[in-house]
Amino acid sequence: MDNIATAIDYFKNGFNCSQAILTTYCEKYGLDQTSALKITTGFGGGMACMAQTCGAVTGAFMVIGLKYGKFKKDDIEAKEKTYAKIREFKKRFIELNGSIICKELLKCDINTIKGMEEAKENEYFDLKCPKFIRNTIRILEKIC
Repeated sequence: MDNIATAIDYFKNGFNCSQAILTTYCEKYGLDQTSALKITTGFGGGMACMAQTCGAVTGAFMVIGLKYGKFKKDDIEAKEKTYAKIREFKKRFIELNGSIICKELLKCDINTIKGMEEAKENEYFDLKCPKFIRNTIRILEKIC
C-alpha cells in the first residue's frame, strides 16, 4: 500500500488527520506506531477541534522533525534545515489548498456547535479532509 492509501486508511478507520500523517511515516523515522498515535491525538480538528492549524499540517511538521530535527544541543544546522523544510511545506500546502487553518480549509468553524454540525451534515470530514491528507503526503514525498 502506498503512503497516500495508508494515511487515508488510518483516517477512514477512526484516526484524526494528524494521526494519519505521522503514523504513516513514524516507523521509517524511528518512532513506534503506538507513540505516534498517542502524540498526535490532540492535534486533530485543527488542534483539539479548535479549528486552528490543520491536523494534516501538524502531522507533516512532526514527520519533518523526525527526519531532519535537532537532537544534539549545538546542531544549529539541523534546526535550520528543519525550519526551512517546514516553511517549504507550508508554502506548498497553501498553494494547493489556500490555507493551513482548519476553519478556513473546511469553510466552517468546528470549534462551535453550529460549525461542527455543519461539517458533519455536509460530510466535510469525509469529502474535504482526505484531500488535505493526500496533498500533505504528496508534498512530503517531494521534500523529505
